[in-house]
Amino acid sequence: MGGKRAEFPGVALASDLVSMRDAFGRGLVEAGRRNDRVVVLDADLATSTRTSMFAKEIPDRFIQVGIAEQNMVGLAAGLATVGYIPFACTFATFISKRACEQVSISVAYPRLNVKLVGAYSGLYTGKTGATHQSLEDVAIMRAIPNMMVVVPADAVQLRQALDAMVAYEGPVYLRIARDAYPVIFDDSYKFELGKALVLREGDDATIVATGIMTHTALAAAEELAKEGLQVRVVNVPTIKPIDREIICQAARETGAIVTVENHSIIGGLGSAVAEVVTEEWPVPVVRVGTRDVFGESASSEDLTAKYGLTVDAVGKAVARSLRAKTSRSSLRRQALG
Repeated sequence: MGGKRAEFPGVALASDLVSMRDAFGRGLVEAGRRNDRVVVLDADLATSTRTSMFAKEIPDRFIQVGIAEQNMVGLAAGLATVGYIPFACTFATFISKRACEQVSISVAYPRLNVKLVGAYSGLYTGKTGATHQSLEDVAIMRAIPNMMVVVPADAVQLRQALDAMVAYEGPVYLRIARDAYPVIFDDSYKFELGKALVLREGDDATIVATGIMTHTALAAAEELAKEGLQVRVVNVPTIKPIDREIICQAARETGAIVTVENHSIIGGLGSAVAEVVTEEWPVPVVRVGTRDVFGESASSEDLTAKYGLTVDAVGKAVARSLRAKTSRSSLRRQALG
């Protein structure tokens, strides 16, 4: 009996590839045109992050601070105190680690309306290697009080997340990918901060995915359906605050969870889901992501294979979760006599 995708309005699963950073650049321009309080700050990476689009279209609200990420965050905090909505943009590894103190004390502590953008996230950073890969940024940002963490799955979700961030009063960390990835959602999709969504129904297990790994999760569920497994797929675009209700529902109804992320299994989506499940409805949780290692310079295809972020790896993780689920049920039956 094969699994099936949920009857969810807005899910397209088109084959089109759309650049996440290009979508981000265009979205910033649109946000700036609609709201004259939007200001963009860049740390000498405007071409890479595509904030160059904003600089070209709305130059009077674009500030190039140079290679000075800590200063950029402080400047963004100051702008927020006088009513602007600043977007401070650089690579994810720099905004989360190099400027961590400024993010924590200057932005999050006073809960200022600053939007922090981490581009070139995770492993896939165009062969720049460990110094530019960010495998800890979600863990860092979600540990900071008052900080919201948003990780879009595709260009459509990204554009809508930008609009929601502008409307939201408070600090947000937006994690975006470098390259082009498959479009998952169509134009009828409606993004909501703090809400996860079921992309595919299933009762045997649940794959919880975030960001660009959502498409991998869906592909894994399709492959598992050929083996007769009905696997639910949940997309989590807001890692903090995480949607506890949908995760607990998945735990109750499927009894096993696999998390999939382009990030370390320590402190990211996997940790967030495990925290909820442990407190609310304990079931086996198997985490797919990098495993306490630094990355290295290689093609995205080679990195995917080496670090186990493949469709096959997700399928094997589901199999592990199902074995654990079966063992747990057997032990319970034995305990009950």
